[in-house]
Amino acid sequence: MNPAARSRLLQLGVPEDWRQMVHGSAGPEVQAAVAQAWQGETVSLSVKLPDMIAPGTVTVAPAGSGAALVHLQVGRDPLTAALDLLDTLGLGVTVHGPDSSFLHANDRAQEILGVSLEQLTGLDSMDPRWRAIRPNGEPFPAEERAAMQAIRTGQVQRNVGMGIYHPPSESWRWLKVTAVPRRVPGSSQVRQVTVMFEDVTGPQRTEAALRHSERRFRSLVEATAQIVWTASPDGYFPAPQAAWEAFTGQTPQEYEGRGWLSAIHHDDRAHTLEAWKAAVESQGVYATTYRVRRVDGEFVPMRARGVLVRDDAGQVQEWVGTNSEVNAERDATEHQAMVQAELEERVQERTQRLAEVTRFSTLLLTAAGEGVFGLDTSGHNTFVNPSAARMLGYPVERLIGAPQHDLIHHHHADGSPYPVQDCPIHRTLRDGEVRRVEADVFWHAQGHAVPVSYVVTPTLGTQGEVTGAVVMVQDITERTRAQEELRAAMQELQRSNHDLEQFASVASHDLQEPLRTLGSYTELLARRYEGQLDARATQYLGFMQAAVDRMRGLIQDLLAFARVSRSETPRHAVSLHDTMAVVAQDVEAALLQGGGTLEWDTPATVMAQESLVTQLLTNLVGNALKFVPPERLPVVRVTSVQEGTQVQVSVTDNGIGIEPQNTERVFEIFQRLNQRDAYAGNGMGLAICRRIVEHHGGRLWLESTPGQGSSFHFTLPAAPAPTP
Repeated sequence: MNPAARSRLLQLGVPEDWRQMVHGSAGPEVQAAVAQAWQGETVSLSVKLPDMIAPGTVTVAPAGSGAALVHLQVGRDPLTAALDLLDTLGLGVTVHGPDSSFLHANDRAQEILGVSLEQLTGLDSMDPRWRAIRPNGEPFPAEERAAMQAIRTGQVQRNVGMGIYHPPSESWRWLKVTAVPRRVPGSSQVRQVTVMFEDVTGPQRTEAALRHSERRFRSLVEATAQIVWTASPDGYFPAPQAAWEAFTGQTPQEYEGRGWLSAIHHDDRAHTLEAWKAAVESQGVYATTYRVRRVDGEFVPMRARGVLVRDDAGQVQEWVGTNSEVNAERDATEHQAMVQAELEERVQERTQRLAEVTRFSTLLLTAAGEGVFGLDTSGHNTFVNPSAARMLGYPVERLIGAPQHDLIHHHHADGSPYPVQDCPIHRTLRDGEVRRVEADVFWHAQGHAVPVSYVVTPTLGTQGEVTGAVVMVQDITERTRAQEELRAAMQELQRSNHDLEQFASVASHDLQEPLRTLGSYTELLARRYEGQLDARATQYLGFMQAAVDRMRGLIQDLLAFARVSRSETPRHAVSLHDTMAVVAQDVEAALLQGGGTLEWDTPATVMAQESLVTQLLTNLVGNALKFVPPERLPVVRVTSVQEGTQVQVSVTDNGIGIEPQNTERVFEIFQRLNQRDAYAGNGMGLAICRRIVEHHGGRLWLESTPGQGSSFHFTLPAAPAPTP
């Protein structure tokens, strides 16, 4: 018998009889299994255990001639699993021994009570340091609280209202408490009490507001009544009646005893007195109608109503009544109905709010769109919500209690075995680390893989130890399919772009050879027959030469466009100030010819291919100098500013500007917005500029006002700061 078995038998009080480890009803089955083991068979049984709720597993195996090995595995106590789940539902949970001492308190309980687990150690429910009150504000004696009542009576105490002083906030917290006793099997003796409580401070305040509203309503009724009066139990005015005096003009001496009847109309006195005496004798409700003489002498029809006020023992204390004008009473009744409707609306709102909280607490896990698993430290499922079960095609009952990895996570997506020690979920159970897995597979009941992403969060005990884990799972089948389609489309696009660039390069190169031949023969004709051709023939030769030059420019621009994406020159830090100095030399002829001005303030340094940046700025500055009205001297300004890891460069001119509908069209290949005879060019410059910027991971755009000028902006990556 190993130490664990001896320890179990000592707990049961039978240290030597191994058969007492199982419930008496399972004894014959176990004995039969032992007999089978003697014959060489191994038998496994699920049996009921004494003093345990969860069943255990008994395995009986041969151990030689006439011997058998009995192995008992105790299942996890469902109460412990339940406590772990309650820990996530926002309920405070404490466990007490039979002496009401604290054995356990979850994190929510410590938060609600305002004390730590260390502070609870050694305390019990009877400790005088607990400050508790009833809902009516009276002290709540320790022996009458839910936990002590459950220990004393052995009965469940449900929904007991109680106020607890919360030290950190120096305020009262209102709780709804339920205490559940656990008895010693076969005995009425209570072994433990589990106390669950919910912080209902908000709803309690709502109830207080309702009570205040009711008191206000009563005050309103009294304030709107013509007369409010009180009387002794035997029907006499015990003290001055200010409202009666103000309305009737009688003095206390005049209405003393039955003197108040003199203010009643002569014809109404008899039935009024009779009704009053009958109410006093029967201690019932006093209600009648009579006419009362007002201080101005006019008799006013009034409805009188009085009720008894009793103390807690039921003894009559006094009469309280009102006299209301009959006409005014109708208004008061309507107002009362309105106030009552308001109260009922508030009560209904509060009831709905409480119902919503309850439904949310109950359905939070079961209604979640994502799959949710709860696991114990051995990796067995303790909780599975319907979404997870539907995702994997299993009934919830099949998943509960099953080893998760062996059932749904046993192989990789490629079909290779998935060792449990490599599983992120089981690694979290070992080290307590939160893990997020973006792409994995769980296996469906029908045998196919389900692409999933999931987050594993450990659950921790009071000492910080790992007690299990919660796994939030999302089916990413559609996302995976979309990613594959996008990846295929990107590959096709890259191939298409590569083919297009190759075509442009090859075509441009092959076109230059016949173009050179055509240009050479055109020049040869012009020289050979110079002076021999008439004016028209000479003009035709000029047209041919101009066409050859334009075609040569187009081919060179097309080659430049294709070379940008294939450029593999290493990138390094490029000074924009130095680059602009080179650009100024390149456009010097255009500046002198047009009388233009070029200014720059570009202190930034970018990480780029220097030759491409020079070409980019030369094209933009050249365009700015070219597209200017004839009557206007061109002014071009280039600036740069660093914004984080990017540098933004702006080239601003005072040219002809661009219409809003053309702000994207100008960046397309071979796009010209003006006649060739007005402004020279092939329509490739800005397309090359955008290709250069995008090749560096930047963006090129423009802002323009027709007739006033344009600003071209682009971004390039900033160069790292130099190391000191």
